[in-house]
Amino acid sequence: MAKRNPHYDVIVIGSGPGGEGAAMMAAKNRRSVAVIERYVDVGGGCTHWGTIPSKALRHAARRYSEIRREPLYQEFRKHLHLTYPEILRTADSVIARQTSLRRAYYERNHVPLIEGTARLTGPNSVEVTAPGAQAQTLTADAIILSTGSRPYRPPELDFSHPRIRDSDTILQCEEHPRSITIYGAGVIGSEYASIFSHLGIRVNLVNTQSRLLSYMDDEITEALSYHLRDRGVTIRHNEKMARVEPRDHDVVLHLESGRRIKSDYLLWANGRTGNTDSLNLAAVGLEADGRGQLKVNEHHQTEVPSIYAVGDVIGFPALASSAYDQGRFAAAHIVAGEARSLRFDLMPTGIYTIPEISSVGKTERELAETGVPYEIGHAFFKHLARAQMVREEVGMLKLIFHAETLEILGIHCFGEAASEIVHIGQTVMARGGERQLQHFIDTTFNYPTMAEAYRVAALNGMNRLV
Repeated sequence: MAKRNPHYDVIVIGSGPGGEGAAMMAAKNRRSVAVIERYVDVGGGCTHWGTIPSKALRHAARRYSEIRREPLYQEFRKHLHLTYPEILRTADSVIARQTSLRRAYYERNHVPLIEGTARLTGPNSVEVTAPGAQAQTLTADAIILSTGSRPYRPPELDFSHPRIRDSDTILQCEEHPRSITIYGAGVIGSEYASIFSHLGIRVNLVNTQSRLLSYMDDEITEALSYHLRDRGVTIRHNEKMARVEPRDHDVVLHLESGRRIKSDYLLWANGRTGNTDSLNLAAVGLEADGRGQLKVNEHHQTEVPSIYAVGDVIGFPALASSAYDQGRFAAAHIVAGEARSLRFDLMPTGIYTIPEISSVGKTERELAETGVPYEIGHAFFKHLARAQMVREEVGMLKLIFHAETLEILGIHCFGEAASEIVHIGQTVMARGGERQLQHFIDTTFNYPTMAEAYRVAALNGMNRLV
């Protein structure tokens, strides 16, 4: 008798944040779920070569820089000379713990993890292949694609050359560079420019646009530009690559403007590509765009109703946090036929430069373009007792609010713990209603804290009203 192919209610391809969110939501609702992962362990790119290692590297670089400049540690710092590879290894323990925790989630919820590469063979079937194992076919009522993304690699660049790296392979660098050129000044490029500058590495940041992170609030990105330059980062705006000349001991970036930039390494950080090329999309009539991304509807369904897609593979906002929520949302739709709408307008952005940036809601530029009457309120960290105590005085909290209703329209924060601080305002915005600014004035905040910046900023904004 022929062996029957295993059937599940839901098959999830990819175990990153989107896949984990989908699998846990389906399993908690008593659906049979299988997760297919082609890497040797769970967690996806977020855990192994993206968010977790880069943010652990950021934390170590920041602490290293603090100790190097702190007079209290004068004797100790004479003997402190860490290299980039040594600091990279500090992320290993975090990755191991995260992987262990996530594997336990699947075990506790009886979700089998199937190792191998998945390819679609129909709207309800998947073939899984793994080295040294026989291919197997799984079927399911619904399939969720959470395959993530990888750095975009233009064909004219030789990424096999040791002097040319992307955001994945830079984490495998085995020497401490004296200089590095970063091409692309988006989130990844800006974060790595900040990290390397705090390790004493000379950084050239080449931006193809006229300003850093142009979708963010202008005042915040101007502050970031100032502090990057203050750390010695050379920023080149409105530049485009003409060609790259890798050599034995360095690499030269030739720009269309005629400028040439020589450094030990080139880090290419200009765009990402969805991991869809091995999915055999043609078998179900799906087609990815030029960046390997899939289109989905408001329920995260592709053009094939039984196949959903979440996370980086569908493009913006391409955040670990949003991917997890998208996975839960898609699974909820599978389970109940409907799902609570996600508030994408209240999804925070966190950029882990040093200092970090976080925001939620509208920018001044967006409000000015639509003619909304608004006012702003500032709280500068240098005026907060807590910031003075911990010597984190760089930064500010900026509230943008409706000049008539006092509704909070946008929150933008620059400085240490910005990605934590923003959540207070996000919660108030999600509550809805008018006179939200008054909420921060009437609330008693612990003292001294960074959170009291909301009261200071609200009072500052109220005083601006005519």
